[in-house]
Amino acid sequence: MFECPTRAPASTLVRPELELPALPKWYERWVHRCLGYGRALDANVMGRRQLGRMLAGVHRLDAALESATDEDLESRLQALKNQVILKGYSREMLIEAFALIREVSGRALGMKHFDSQLTGGWHLFQGRVAEMATGEGKTLTATLPVAAAAMAGIPVHVITVNDYLSKRDCEEMSPLYQALGFSVGCVEPGMTPDQRRQVYACDIVYCTNNELVFDYLKDYLVWKAAPDVMHRYAERLKGNETLDSELVMRGLHYAIIDEADSICMDEARTPLIISANNPANDTEALMYQQALDIASQLQEDTHYTRYEKLKQVEFKDAGEELIDRLASSLGAYWVGRVRRYELVRQALIAQLFFLRDRHYLVRDEKVQIIDEHTGRVMADRSWEKGLHQLLEIKEGCPNTASRETLAKVSYQRFFRRYRFFAGMTGTAKEVRQEFWDIYQKQVCGVSTHHPLRRLQLGSRLLATQQQQMAAIVSAARVIVDQGRSVMIGTSTVGASERVAQALAAGGITAQLLNAKQDHLEAEIIAEAGQPGRVTIATSMAGRGTDIKLHPEVERRGGLHVILSELQDAGRIDRQLAGRCARFGDPGSVELIVSLDDEWLSDHWTRPWLSPCLGVSWGQRIGLLIMKWQQKMRERRHKKMRYQLLKTDEQKGETLAFTQGSL
Repeated sequence: MFECPTRAPASTLVRPELELPALPKWYERWVHRCLGYGRALDANVMGRRQLGRMLAGVHRLDAALESATDEDLESRLQALKNQVILKGYSREMLIEAFALIREVSGRALGMKHFDSQLTGGWHLFQGRVAEMATGEGKTLTATLPVAAAAMAGIPVHVITVNDYLSKRDCEEMSPLYQALGFSVGCVEPGMTPDQRRQVYACDIVYCTNNELVFDYLKDYLVWKAAPDVMHRYAERLKGNETLDSELVMRGLHYAIIDEADSICMDEARTPLIISANNPANDTEALMYQQALDIASQLQEDTHYTRYEKLKQVEFKDAGEELIDRLASSLGAYWVGRVRRYELVRQALIAQLFFLRDRHYLVRDEKVQIIDEHTGRVMADRSWEKGLHQLLEIKEGCPNTASRETLAKVSYQRFFRRYRFFAGMTGTAKEVRQEFWDIYQKQVCGVSTHHPLRRLQLGSRLLATQQQQMAAIVSAARVIVDQGRSVMIGTSTVGASERVAQALAAGGITAQLLNAKQDHLEAEIIAEAGQPGRVTIATSMAGRGTDIKLHPEVERRGGLHVILSELQDAGRIDRQLAGRCARFGDPGSVELIVSLDDEWLSDHWTRPWLSPCLGVSWGQRIGLLIMKWQQKMRERRHKKMRYQLLKTDEQKGETLAFTQGSL
């Protein structure tokens, strides 16, 4: 089956996008999954013949194109563009487009696509999720479907997980797109609406998932009063300049999602919300302070039960009685029974579950959220339901006004509105079924161009955090003495600073890359592959980060990665390990953890595991328990995603989209 994106009108008023397809009911699910297995068979088995013909066709055209002059190439490109716009793509035309893009890439970038990248591009152009090993050149791979779609006059969004990667990829690939005759832009934080409109008017737009969705929500708030296309044109004819001056996007045509599992899965557990400040209210600030005061007087097990995994608390009768007594003289805000219990519950959650330098940091007297998936600061974001204001009081920061929700949408709902989209990542096989169930996308594996040279040096489980730090320092010293470079992965800002202190005490100088040093990211990454360099990084360095190795480091064995903690999903651990041994380079990875890690600190097996760590079977059992705990968390997160999707569907059935529902 040959599927590909098709052209549609593109303007801020027409804004083409799909009506949300209905998800299969429970009794239709098995048929839907059987269809998915059939599509996967077609893509992975029958599709091999098509791939073979495609690769043979590209290489057959390569000899003729290499000898062509720039003028000949430009003439051939223009002829192909005209033909594609008139007739749409056929397999033969797509093969010619790939061959032309590959040749222009060799001249503009000095890089020609390998067969593995051509294969990945073929899958992407047909709307699949291409699983390519880390370091296989997904940035260059994406140029094939992106440029091919742009030839057909289709606006393309290239979406990635953070601003650093978005800007880097745009700058690196711009010479190719410009040589092909396309305009390219990058959406960056802090842009004005006029600047954003200019960028979205380009043929190819690089952006992050957050910037894209919030621009969509802002546009939605403008045009929800005129949801019909003819209505919007009528408003323009009447002289209403609001739509033209405030709308920035041209619709949802075709998207390539880099690190698709991170964006479509890991970040899809919570909806994206756009809100406005409520008027300042001194009484509200006093109310939050009172809630924290009451919460500080409650005792665990006596007044409430704490659910660590769910990040929730449940009041006992004694707790409710104490809250009623303490709140009886606090004023009108505390009269409502449900309201006062919810206020104190939020205050307890702020005190117990939200930790400084893990979930947020304090900078310039502001509480700034740390994105748990990317490790980056989300400076303009805030938590809802008073949680942000409670944390500001907890940290002694000036209190900001509470916010009112104006619109919200989940990633599952947003990306299914694209007329056509595809994804690429290095870690998709674990969630291939979910990709099909929610997005109707098949995951197709792509073979590596070079054999993988990553050495797995095993895993170690230590009894205490002190022993773990000593082992990390010792392992780092051995690698540094070999003239290689080291990257140590942590999950939080606080953990990265503890590792830095341990290394400093051991006489090893290290560079920190976490949310506090986000402005130095490019410089730190540029130096991370130098001989003797030790870099400590949170998940900021976990996806898309390409560490260039010094020739001496490559000769001596490459980058060594030490995982000091397990992340929320095994896929994220694999991403961090993928910073080494990229595209045929040598490298090695090891795991060094302790019983003090959150996975085992409260587990019932800890008391008898500690004395057994000296023998191999004790190590194996402890590590298996940690991996099992990680799997259980992955399952919980999957349930959260399905629950959010179910809630979205119910809302969509209750309120039609044309009446203001997203």
